Parts: sequence; C-alpha cells; structure tokens
Amino acid sequence: MNARGRSYRYVGPAELKAAVRPGDGGRRIGSAADFGGWIVEPSAAELTEPFTFVIDVDGVLRLAPRRSEHVACAGGDMVLSAGEISFMREADRWTVSEVSNQSTGYCPDVNSWAEVAQALDAVELRRPSGFTHEVVFRRCPDCQEHSIVREDDFICVFCGSDLPATWNVDPTA
Repeated sequence: MNARGRSYRYVGPAELKAAVRPGDGGRRIGSAADFGGWIVEPSAAELTEPFTFVIDVDGVLRLAPRRSEHVACAGGDMVLSAGEISFMREADRWTVSEVSNQSTGYCPDVNSWAEVAQALDAVELRRPSGFTHEVVFRRCPDCQEHSIVREDDFICVFCGSDLPATWNVDPTA
C-alpha cells in the first residue's frame, strides 16, 4: 500500500497485458481543462455508453472507450482503482452519472472509491458519494479462481468453497 492507498496489479489474462504497447493508455485527465478538451471528442453515440477508466498510481483519472481493456487504459501499469464511468450534461456542466469498480483485470476493492473521488474532485466533476454499482471481488483460497460475490453470498462459483470476507485477489498485495 502506498501513501495514497492500495495499488492494484493486473491479475487478468496475460495475453491482454502482453498486447499493451508503449504509448498505449487512456487519456490522462488531471484538470477541468483536460476534461473539457477530452469530452468534446467522443461522438454523441459514444457518450451514451460508459467509458473505461483507471486511476493511475499518481492519482490521475485516465479514460478510454468502453470496450478498451483496463490494462491498456493503464498502459500496463498498476492502478489505484479501475472500472466504468458515465457522464451526463447537467445544466451548464458535466457530471458523473454512474461509476463502478467493474474491472475483472484489476479486481479493485470497493474501498478504492476514495481514490476515484479524489481524482474526480481534482477534475471538478460533480460525482455521486460512492460507486453507483459496487463489485465485490475475491480469490478462492481453494481453487484460486477470481470470483464476483453476488448478494453477499461469499461462496466460490467455481468450486463451492467459502470466500474470505476481506479482499484477497492479488496474493502478492
């Protein structure tokens, strides 16, 4: 864990990380001006869908089209959070309408919201008070598969074993 919070290593398929090339990575959005320059680029159709996001280890928001892999958005690096985010125009400003930690490549814990909130505040975007859709990830201690916990049922969908109550996806963390 660093001074900002836990960082997450990519734990998804190795071939997706291997496909990341130098210069890959989502657009760094570190200020309101950065966001203002970026938000005019997507088409109206693209704006109706969520975008892929990561919070890089510097605490900066990175955005990429929805079907982008989180590991590509992060340039293959570690992140402080990752997920999907949607924006809507509200009166005279852009706001975050939905945001989740849904990233099966990084499997960030729900407590990574603090890093997301800090990055969105730096960009001066109005935001919800937490993830609008929280995804609870765990690694099964028996079969080692990554699972999504649904409806507080901490049972591995692959082997039926009990899943831990605390985040444990990355065994090196």
